[in-house]
Amino acid sequence: MSDELDVLVIGAGACGLCAAIAAHDKGLSVAIVEKTERPGGNSALSTGSVPAANSRFQREAGIDDDAERYFRDLMGIAGDTDNEQLVRRMTAVSAETVEWLIDEVGCRMELITAYKHIGHSVSRLHAPKSRRGIDLVDDLVAAVEKRDIPLAVGNSAVRLIVGDDRVCGVVVDAGDGEEMEIRARAVVLASNGFGNNRPLVERFIPEIAGAQYFGAPGSDGEAIVWGEELGAAMQNMEAYQGYAAVADPHGSILSWTTVEKGGVIVDEKGERFGDESLGYSGFAKNVLAQGQHAFAIFDQRIFEISMAEEEFAELWEHKGLKKADTVEDVANAQGIDGKAAAKAVEAYNTAASQGGTDAHSRTNFGLAPLQAPFYSCRVVPALFHTQGGLSIDDDARVLRQDGSVIAGLYAGGGAAAGISGRAGALGYASGNGLLTATALGRLAALAAAADIAAGG
Repeated sequence: MSDELDVLVIGAGACGLCAAIAAHDKGLSVAIVEKTERPGGNSALSTGSVPAANSRFQREAGIDDDAERYFRDLMGIAGDTDNEQLVRRMTAVSAETVEWLIDEVGCRMELITAYKHIGHSVSRLHAPKSRRGIDLVDDLVAAVEKRDIPLAVGNSAVRLIVGDDRVCGVVVDAGDGEEMEIRARAVVLASNGFGNNRPLVERFIPEIAGAQYFGAPGSDGEAIVWGEELGAAMQNMEAYQGYAAVADPHGSILSWTTVEKGGVIVDEKGERFGDESLGYSGFAKNVLAQGQHAFAIFDQRIFEISMAEEEFAELWEHKGLKKADTVEDVANAQGIDGKAAAKAVEAYNTAASQGGTDAHSRTNFGLAPLQAPFYSCRVVPALFHTQGGLSIDDDARVLRQDGSVIAGLYAGGGAAAGISGRAGALGYASGNGLLTATALGRLAALAAAADIAAGG
């Protein structure tokens, strides 16, 4: 790394990798430091889905969509937010971001039409064929390597360097008690959120503090700590992405397609306890509140649809699911009350047959009534990643509490204020995390290039 870079990126998830690629392609000198031993972060653990409104892939598929419709979708579930303008900005650049990823970066992605997931009125998720975030990360890393961008793993940023009222670099732990200064005209915080920092989770999101953390181990909240030290404002700190159904003890996610297409979740007594159509994030706190474990039940048709997803197929191969001809038997196989589960599914099926609303206010029944044979999976709730962070402007510049810009400092992804509002997990729409990672990473680099060119 040179004595002074144009751009130094902290973190090698999707946000940091996108920032580095975009900065390089604008002719800037750039490098990435990553504290863990491999790139990826939470992006690698995701399904790799980036939403885009009015992408050319949607148009080719005959899907009518635009940024305004996407904005309304997000605001419809997010409710109150600390930064409505950021939501509008992200929806406006969503299509160009996905097309940039595919056309210029070389990411192998396709439009998903098999499902929409929570928060989307039309199909607008674009993802790797495998539906694995690691494949998206691998393509981003390949693009970084193709450009000869330095990427230093196992190097923890310790603190920001501040001088002349601007951020001008980072101090990195060089090992053996030694520290190294890396000077840069612009620093991009792409270090994800604070999901792995229990005191910060308890401080900002107590409702999910009791859940297991299933995100990347590097999400320790440095951006929040450093930002507070500099007087940065923070926004939407209550927001997070939960997941209601992590397969236990396997540790992989149970595809939410199983629920979205009509499956249900019961407790250890075999009883349903809420409206599962709140979504995999919104329903997580319900699962946390009801007990140690919960159990998803779905049918053969839903199983066959879900088998198109590699992680689900692996869960089946690794015996993470039980199968039986009756609900009672498939529940008994999990060690829960089969008769109660059968009664719960019977009531659910009746409501699905009649339409309208069931006893738990669910109105979206997918393929239900459920039909034999049946499958079940033991699940636990999880915190995947936080969705609030540092206040930023439209181009990812970090802002103080008075609205002024902290010169030289940019943030994206989990380090920045997200677009999921303030309603805990209920405001999370599928792809919110990866959209703000990829789009803000790119925008931060473009803003840094403009600021450097202007002498800022």
